[in-house]
Amino acid sequence: MILLDTDHLTQMKYTASPRFQALLARIRASPDQDIGTTIVSVEEQWRGWFAVVARHRNVRRQVKAYEELVELHAFLSDWSIMPFDDRAADQFEQLRADGVRIGTIDLKIASIAQAHNALVLTANLQDFQQVPGLRVENWLN
Repeated sequence: MILLDTDHLTQMKYTASPRFQALLARIRASPDQDIGTTIVSVEEQWRGWFAVVARHRNVRRQVKAYEELVELHAFLSDWSIMPFDDRAADQFEQLRADGVRIGTIDLKIASIAQAHNALVLTANLQDFQQVPGLRVENWLN
């Protein structure tokens, strides 16, 4: 299984981008075609657009943000989304107990990946490589 971190998932939304084309080519060439994301990355996507809506007090300025939310909903409906479940929570607590000190969001994503023996695609190798045993690669470079 391959799980896209938020940065890779975001690239998949912009199909006209050269980065999308390169990422898509690598995904299609991968022998592992079980590809998805995590509920944590979904949360990050939603929170970003909710913040935009909240920032604009003028309802006319909120229209575009709400349109983006509708598009995000449609985009995410095509993805397999791995949950932050009891196995992932157990993994999270073990990693914290073992002294892994990266951001909570990244550690939740790593925990989900480890619970499912998945490869994480991320541009944030610096943090994710601190998680022992986590398989992680950057396909955006």
